[in-house]
Amino acid sequence: MDMNNSQDQALWIDIGEIADIPLLGSRVVATREGDIAVFRAADDAVFALHDRCPHKGGPLSQGIVHGRHVTCPLHGWIMGLEDGEAKAPDKGCAHRVAVRRVGDRLQLALGETPAAKD
Repeated sequence: MDMNNSQDQALWIDIGEIADIPLLGSRVVATREGDIAVFRAADDAVFALHDRCPHKGGPLSQGIVHGRHVTCPLHGWIMGLEDGEAKAPDKGCAHRVAVRRVGDRLQLALGETPAAKD
């Protein structure tokens, strides 16, 4: 995976293997920046968002993953996993966190990265 200088400044923490997250599922990682929901799409793509829907704070990690989206379990808001943006007509953004695969291991970036500044 290509990294730019900003990402090199991040603290990358190991959060386990990709197999620890079910297909079309998620797991929560507790960090100093709050709970992060790490999602696995059907094609093994991995995404990370703060585990808080911008609408009423619902736990996105408990939502239904479909394609590259997750539906909040509280009020049905659909959030893009790639950009954290709520899908119209809803408006809002769940802050993204950079995540990468190193072999079968996953790493989460803490600190200043382009994805974490949303």
